[in-house]
Amino acid sequence: MKKTLVWLPLVILLLTLAAVGCRREAARPPAPEAAPPGQAAPGVTATPTPTVAPGPRTGGVFRRLWDDPPTLDPHLTTDVTSAFVILEIFSGLVTLDYDLRVVPDIAERWEISPDGRTYTFYLRRGVKFHNGREVTAEDFKYSFERAADPKTQSPVAETYLGDIVGVVDKLNGRATEVAGVRVVDRYTLQITIDAPKVYFLAKLTYPTAFVVDREQILRMGRRWTEQPNGTGPFKLKEYKVGERIVLERNPDYYRGPPKLDRVELILSGGNPMAMYENDEIHITGVGLADLERVRDPRNPLHKELVQAPLTFDTYYIGFNVTKPPFDDVKVRQALNHAINKEIIARQVLSDLVTPAYGILPPGFPGYDPAMQEKGLKYNPDLARRLLAESKYAGRMPRIIMTVPGTGGSAGLDLEVIMDMWKQVLGVEVEVQQVEWATFLQELNRGTLQAFAGLGWIADYPDPQNFLDVLFHSKSPQNHTLYNNPEVDRLLEQARVEMDWNKRVELYRRAEETIIREAPWVPLWYSGERFALIKPYVKGYRLLPMLVPRLKDVWIER
Repeated sequence: MKKTLVWLPLVILLLTLAAVGCRREAARPPAPEAAPPGQAAPGVTATPTPTVAPGPRTGGVFRRLWDDPPTLDPHLTTDVTSAFVILEIFSGLVTLDYDLRVVPDIAERWEISPDGRTYTFYLRRGVKFHNGREVTAEDFKYSFERAADPKTQSPVAETYLGDIVGVVDKLNGRATEVAGVRVVDRYTLQITIDAPKVYFLAKLTYPTAFVVDREQILRMGRRWTEQPNGTGPFKLKEYKVGERIVLERNPDYYRGPPKLDRVELILSGGNPMAMYENDEIHITGVGLADLERVRDPRNPLHKELVQAPLTFDTYYIGFNVTKPPFDDVKVRQALNHAINKEIIARQVLSDLVTPAYGILPPGFPGYDPAMQEKGLKYNPDLARRLLAESKYAGRMPRIIMTVPGTGGSAGLDLEVIMDMWKQVLGVEVEVQQVEWATFLQELNRGTLQAFAGLGWIADYPDPQNFLDVLFHSKSPQNHTLYNNPEVDRLLEQARVEMDWNKRVELYRRAEETIIREAPWVPLWYSGERFALIKPYVKGYRLLPMLVPRLKDVWIER
């Protein structure tokens, strides 16, 4: 999901499944065969919930637990919590379908110029904002330019829109408009990018490219998200911070009105299993405390149990390579080799995760299983030797690990990791917890020495979304400040390579170097995750990525 910076202490995230998915009872699928970005690779498929059955396909109220979103502005969102809501209220030119393919949305079709640089989008006629005003190409031009306006302070505009000619100039205050976005007529928009890039369309599925209502923003200023005038399948009916978000059906939605009457997101917390068993919510994750009993076929809940598909995510610890001691690659490598991830996954996290030694998650386009073997495995002797060879041998500076939070444990897995560092290397680490918004601000400023409690979940199915976005030296999302000219060269070459197999090879070489130079400690890929879904909830799709899905859900009573 989206930025996909995601935070919760990992144990809580995995065991409570606040953002729930579902997968078949099956072994891990093999790595997908090569496929063009924007198309589903073999093995990258949607998993419909097994509860779909014939019946009335309309009506009802769908309830689930959720958290307060940091923002409802699509041009500012960087997190799953916000994006889940934003994807239902807003929309853009294109979207991802349940097979993770780029498909038309407000644009009913598009054409690409022979040189691969100019995209001409033909908008559907009669698409309306929630207030009834028709959406035009001018609205999209305004929206792209608003996202790129330095006054908007979008932390992701350059990442997701920076391929468009003129976006960087606008962001840097060198232009008043985005030269690469041109209105041809009321229903035709033309976008020119700086070079042919096969993944460009997929990037437009991210909320930074969504259309917003200029009239409302100019009228209401910063308060406009209190009642956002979107174009999506649901309208925001009510938002009470810390209590609930209520979405109601948009009867004028251009792809057909949603089946649900309302969606209620409960923000006040509670015991998820108790709430599920009391019929207060319709979906919940299943933690270790309840997993054994609900897997028992004699338990009435067993028939409502589903297993989540592998999410395209990687959880990690990040090192700021410009700050001591992480400016020495041998220190970073030593800390990687000092962690026994297999024991932590098995004994601490009960095999609910898969240890990660690479960047790209299993099943994701471009994933190479060999990276798991090439990664920095547990080797305490090598770890001690590397540290002794580093320039900080015997004089390790103070290390502060910053994590988001406001009290309590930083996560059992992180505590075990820090104990391993102490036992194997004699390296002690202090944990500093900061409030989530402050954490993101400091992360984006590059001021943190080391940071944890993070995962990156794919925004679109292309390796560029992980390797280029997170590790190119000029990327705003490169929070480790990692800088390798050879890696930059490989990533830049992959951007414009049109042959899929050649692109994959370029990314493989870049990933191998990144792993070896260790700006990250890759920790985990999501493993087995279980959820309960009420049998009368129909049409709920459980996917490895966040896509709009609630429009096809209904309650059958």
